[in-house]
Amino acid sequence: MTHPSETTQRFLGRREPSQLPDVLERVLDKGIVIAGDIQVNLLDIELLTIKLRLLIASADKAREMGIDWWENDPFLKRGRNGNELEDRLRRLEQAAGIEQGRDEG
Repeated sequence: MTHPSETTQRFLGRREPSQLPDVLERVLDKGIVIAGDIQVNLLDIELLTIKLRLLIASADKAREMGIDWWENDPFLKRGRNGNELEDRLRRLEQAAGIEQGRDEG
């Protein structure tokens, strides 16, 4: 015999609860936009307005939408080749004498 709540869930198209990895995969695959505005007023005088627009998506999905700001961001591409952080890490490892076990390639 089928339990009434099971029948209702099947009728409504519900499945087992989604696991976190499933939810993250869907969000990153499709993308999600969160938008909101915050206003601070004092006696009908606008003191502060913050407009929030948040897009959560995978890098591939963002590229499909025409968003690729990180590829040309000067902050992320500091140094000659954009490898300043790696060069600094390599120098620190050499100074500490721990570079021997690291594969260079």
